[in-house]
Amino acid sequence: MTEANLTTDILIDEIQALIPHRFPMLLLDKVVEVNAPESGIGIKNVTMNEWFFQGHFPQRPVMPGVLIVEAMAQTAGVLVTKSMQNMENNKIVYFMTIDEARFRKPVVPGDVLRMKVQKQRARANVWKFEGVAMVNDQVVAEAIFSAMIAAA
Repeated sequence: MTEANLTTDILIDEIQALIPHRFPMLLLDKVVEVNAPESGIGIKNVTMNEWFFQGHFPQRPVMPGVLIVEAMAQTAGVLVTKSMQNMENNKIVYFMTIDEARFRKPVVPGDVLRMKVQKQRARANVWKFEGVAMVNDQVVAEAIFSAMIAAA
């Protein structure tokens, strides 16, 4: 890891400049580390005010697993866009595949979700990642996923 490739503390305004997601689908509060183009760590502070808790589930709120995977993918999107500094603004990162998704523990209000994504490979405009989501150093979800960079 070289110092030039390491970026820390990417806050919400820069995240929004790097990926197109907005409320209610923006699932990152900050990215604490990007080691371009290899890995990144994103943070989501899960609160009772999340829109999805209205229906999932009102009596026992649990963050949907698919949104945990989406948060990992958004972390990967920040990694990709930070890695491709000369990428035009009219590009977007799309999911292609989600494999081997596992959900180990529920994520509930008050949890701080920490997503670590690691690039497995990048060929042309297709990137493949391994993602792990943790709460208090315990794995809550993991998946392998790929994304394609395309025109917006």
